Formats: sequence, C-alpha cells, structure tokens
Amino acid sequence: MKKGTLRQILLLTDGCSNTGEDPIAIASLAKEEGMTVNVIGIVDRQEMSEAGVNEIESIAEAGGGISQVVYARQLSQTVQMVTKKAMTQTIYGVVNREISQILGEEKELEDLEPEKRGQLMEVVDELGETMDLDIIILVDTSASMKNKLPMVQEALLDLSVSLRARTGNNHFALYSFPGKRKDVDKLINWTPHFDSLSGAFKKMSTSGVTPTGPALQEGIGIMRKRMKKKGSDEDEFYLEEA
Repeated sequence: MKKGTLRQILLLTDGCSNTGEDPIAIASLAKEEGMTVNVIGIVDRQEMSEAGVNEIESIAEAGGGISQVVYARQLSQTVQMVTKKAMTQTIYGVVNREISQILGEEKELEDLEPEKRGQLMEVVDELGETMDLDIIILVDTSASMKNKLPMVQEALLDLSVSLRARTGNNHFALYSFPGKRKDVDKLINWTPHFDSLSGAFKKMSTSGVTPTGPALQEGIGIMRKRMKKKGSDEDEFYLEEA
C-alpha cells in the first residue's frame, strides 16, 4: 500500500467576503489541485446572514469539503469533527474511484456485498489515522471577529490534542486575514509542533475587510510550494488490491 498526504485548508470565518476574488471559484481550484477546503462559520450572539451561510456552504462544496455553522462556544468540538470527517470523506472518494476502475463506472462502495464493504470501511478508518496530514488554517481576523478569537484559540489547541493521537505525521501552517500589508499574515510556518499555537494568537489583531477569496488563493500557493518541496511522488495514494 502506498500512502500519500491528505491536504486540507481549514477556513474559520464569521461572515461574507467583501473584497477580492470569488472564494467559491478559488475553492474549486483548490479541489482540482488535490486539496480539500473545509469552512466553519462562527456565530456569536446574532444570527449569521443567509448570504453568509450560503457562501460558507458553497465554498466547502466547491472545495470538496465540509461546512458547519456553529456558535463560538461550540467551536472546539466542531473543528475536530470537521477535520476528521473531511479526511474520511477524501479517502472514501478515492476508494470509490478505485472500485469504479476495477468493477466499472456504475459500481460504488454501497454496491459491494456487506462483508466486503465492511472490510473496505475498515481500510478507510485505518487510513484516516495513519496517513500524513498537511493542514493550512486560515483565520478571519476582520473587525467582527474580535470577541471570537479566544474561542478560536481554544478550538485550535483542542484540535492539536486530537491530532496528536493519530499515528500519521501532522504538519500545519497558520495564517490570518486580512494581513497588515498583504491579504494574509503568516503566523506559523509549516511545523509538526502544535505547541506553537498558543503563542501565535498574541500576534493577531482584528481590523478591516474580509478578503476570503484572496486568502484562499494564498493558501493554495502555500500548499503548492510544500507539495513541490516534498516531491510529486506523494501527490496520490493507492490502495492495494483487496
């Protein structure tokens, strides 16, 4: 069995983008390049607008990922759930493509007899724990996020604890948007050390507009550079014949 790397972009935001490129189109581009875009919409006291919810769902759908709108106090559990569910969904998609190649275009995992389907789902679960994970975290720091950043920090620290339980290698990078001079600010470069998260939030300050599309574009560029550095031999993963 050859195992590659699961690549995720995790976007944490509380509202509509209002400047720059269309984030839905950028998320679609990320999916084409083998990245999954997951989006968590953070609500505080007031309801998120219908336009904001629609944008969050559309970005995740275009990026082949998971979307969830939650109250800030429920954020910790949701970040872990979305990250894990997206890993399983990505592997599940690859399994289905493998099955289609072997059994024909009309066949999917659900079409297999229960015993074989159960065996394949065990493989999916195992891969979710053992494959390497590269995750870029993009945190919206527009003015309306000011009171929510402590919850974001707590959620990401909890995510780091849950990821440490995996046997696969985990690397992450943390960026905030809008940046002081650019669309995004780099807070943490690629590292396996999630302990560095606690100090990163001291560098965050809230202000300005919400350039979600440009932030996603930057995220794709950052992931591309990492993929190039690691080598193209990890761009795909394959399942041994059952």
